[in-house]
Amino acid sequence: MKTKIAIFNGKEVRKIIYNNEWFFSVIDVISVLTDSKNPRNYWKVLKHRLLKEGSNQTVTNCNRLKMRAIDHKMRFTDVANAETLFRIIQSISSSKAEPFKRWLAKVGYERIKEIENPELATKRTKALYKAKGYSDDWIEKRMRGIAIREELTDEWNDRGIEKQIEYSILTAEISIAAFGITPSEYKNIKGLKRENLRDHMNDLELIFSMLGEASTTEITKNRDAKGFPESQN
Repeated sequence: MKTKIAIFNGKEVRKIIYNNEWFFSVIDVISVLTDSKNPRNYWKVLKHRLLKEGSNQTVTNCNRLKMRAIDHKMRFTDVANAETLFRIIQSISSSKAEPFKRWLAKVGYERIKEIENPELATKRTKALYKAKGYSDDWIEKRMRGIAIREELTDEWNDRGIEKQIEYSILTAEISIAAFGITPSEYKNIKGLKRENLRDHMNDLELIFSMLGEASTTEITKNRDAKGFPESQN
C-alpha cells in the first residue's frame, strides 16, 4: 500500500487505499481542523473522551496502518475511512468542519466511482492535461509514462524499498543513464521549482523516461533484487 497526499486548504492529509476505499490519517485531519501544535496528543485525549461517552465503535473502527511519516519512514498511524471520520469530526469544534466534510465527501465519492470504473481516474487526468493545452499525442505518452512509473515503484516497494531518499537515489540513477543529469539538475536547466518535471518534458524526453523505467523494472525482476543495495547495483 502506498501513501498518497491530498490537499485541503493548503495542508497535507495522508491517505491510503485499504479494502478498496480511502483511509485518511486521523492526526492529519485533526491538524487541519484544529491547528493544534500537538495533534497526536489532541487525538489521544479525544479518543479517551469518545470512549467515556460510549463511542467505542468509532474508536474501534480506526485502523492502524503504515503510512510514510515526515522522516520518510513507514510508521503505523491511526487511520479512518470517510464514514468514521464524519463521526470524529462531529466531536471537534472547528469552523473548518463543514468545508472539510464536503471535501471529504467529494474525495470519497470520486474513489467509489473509480472503483466501479477505473477508467474514470485516467479520463479525469487526461481532461486536466487537455485543459492545460497539451496535445493528444503528448497526453497519451504522459499517461503511459505514469503507468510505467507506478509499475516500477510498486516493484521497488515489494522488494523492500521504503525510504523516500532511496526512491530519489534510484530515480536519479535512471535519469543519469537516460539524460546524463539528475532530475534536480534537469529541473534547474528547465527553470522549474515546484513544478512536475515530466509535465514539462517533450515527447522524446517522455519516451526516454519510459524506456529507462521499464528497463529498470525488468532488470529488477530478473535479478530478483532485495532491498536498496541490490536494487541500486
